[in-house]
Amino acid sequence: MITLPRRLACLTLGLTAVITLSACQPGSPNATASAAQDKPSPEVNPPGDIPDNQVYVPFTVPGGTFTVKVPEGWAQSQDGQATVFTDKLNTVRIEAASASSAPTTATAQAEIAKIKASAQGFSGGQVSQAQRKAGPAILITYQEKSTPNAVTGKAVTDAVEHYTFWKSGHEAVLTLSGPVGADNVDPWRTITDSVQWAP
Repeated sequence: MITLPRRLACLTLGLTAVITLSACQPGSPNATASAAQDKPSPEVNPPGDIPDNQVYVPFTVPGGTFTVKVPEGWAQSQDGQATVFTDKLNTVRIEAASASSAPTTATAQAEIAKIKASAQGFSGGQVSQAQRKAGPAILITYQEKSTPNAVTGKAVTDAVEHYTFWKSGHEAVLTLSGPVGADNVDPWRTITDSVQWAP
């Protein structure tokens, strides 16, 4: 014979088990709320972010003075002596040139004046020296208005990094641009670190 205290204990235990089971059943409010909390929110990248899984392939400039890695699958075009790679909002412009001496912060000021004359909405123009695997480069950073979108007619403000490398009378000029706010530090470093001079 089960005494009253033992009956109450069994009844309480049974109710606890039922409540616990119902909370874990699929479709129950508690289970749904728990699942919603456990589900990771999708990553939202600013416009112009280059994916972390982007693949890079080597590109040798006409004349063969140097090779640089560029993002695979980007559209390639020619702009005068420069080769341009674009994808959505980002651009990589690569140009080989001749120069009797290495660039300096003083020669960079003349380059800024040239850029200013052709850039829309130019601002900034900071000059520094960047150390990369191919050697030191003069770096000019600035902002400009992008070319208006062919469909929407809208332009965005681009952050631009303009690198000039030099070796034995040859320059490698890389201009990398993308929307302000896009986190392309690693892709731009991958590209500028990949410059290799011809033997």
